[in-house]
Amino acid sequence: MSTEKVRLSKVMSERGICSRREADAWIEKGWVFVDGVRVQELGVRIDPAQIISLDAAARGQQQAQVTVLLHKPVGFVSGQAEDGHKPAVVLVTPATHWKEDKTTRPLTPSMMRGLAPAGRLDIDSTGLLVLTQDGRIAKTLIGADSAIDKEYLVRVEGHLTDADLARLNFGLSLDGRPLRRAQVSWQNQDQLRFILREGRKRQIRRMCELVGLKVTGLKRVRIGNVRLGTLPAGQWRYLAPDESFE
Repeated sequence: MSTEKVRLSKVMSERGICSRREADAWIEKGWVFVDGVRVQELGVRIDPAQIISLDAAARGQQQAQVTVLLHKPVGFVSGQAEDGHKPAVVLVTPATHWKEDKTTRPLTPSMMRGLAPAGRLDIDSTGLLVLTQDGRIAKTLIGADSAIDKEYLVRVEGHLTDADLARLNFGLSLDGRPLRRAQVSWQNQDQLRFILREGRKRQIRRMCELVGLKVTGLKRVRIGNVRLGTLPAGQWRYLAPDESFE
């Protein structure tokens, strides 16, 4: 039985080679080879088992892409500007580069092109926000099958029973869909620690509302293996070459 052919850009994305958008751009430039044959036609379909290789120019462009870790303060939106609020990317400037960053490469205009948030962090939340040019990292963090967990410290008001704490861990639904299993525990008498593997809009605040709690402060402190650490609010650093979210 013959194997159904799949669009080349989709195969490249699924293999983690690059994003679909990058794949299409590289195909147009002649930077992609299938079984050693250069492909320059968009929409080409291949057997998923075929060998894909890249021109050195594609590898070079990929290595030049940057990923930035920003400590987003309250009052900035993660993505596009809205309701008069500025997007967090405006905080990525030479002046706000953390002085303790071990990566000392200067910030250039080319690094800002296509620098986009890989995930959301609400306007009234603070903590670790990832901005990247690298489609592979974006897919790892926000793809439909992402298994990367995110850790939050959440200050709350109200009374939480043991039964409701169990429901925060597993058993709640939002918008008619059950939530994935979470890890929720007390950090101290008025602060909870949440570890989630999904990121629905205002998820933690809405989860707390369902069990009678009011969130008074929310801070993301970790994404996968990468921690916020002592990075000051409003400042950023590069993702180091030896760091990985997985």
